[in-house]
Amino acid sequence: MRPVPTAAIAAGSLIGGYGVAAGSGSRPLGGLVLAAGGLYCARVWARRDGPRTAAALTGVGLLAFALSHVIAREIGAWPAVLSVAAATGAVVWVRSDAPAAARAEAPA
Repeated sequence: MRPVPTAAIAAGSLIGGYGVAAGSGSRPLGGLVLAAGGLYCARVWARRDGPRTAAALTGVGLLAFALSHVIAREIGAWPAVLSVAAATGAVVWVRSDAPAAARAEAPA
């Protein structure tokens, strides 16, 4: 079975959460999108990589969310969200998705 590509989900939930919040004018609705993606990813990480990795990657996502608000003042909202989403996706790929893919491809 192929591993779930959580890097895309983690990055996409940051982008989608902001997009929904900005488009609808409802920050709570955007927060629901972000939380749904984050909770899904945390569940996959906990099962696949263990609770320490799940906690660390969840922390990366929360830090990215907070950092996007800080850097948005300097570079604008969308550039900030896209920047932290790219960084989050890269970290998740390196720490979870790539090792899971390698394990899935290894001969039994």
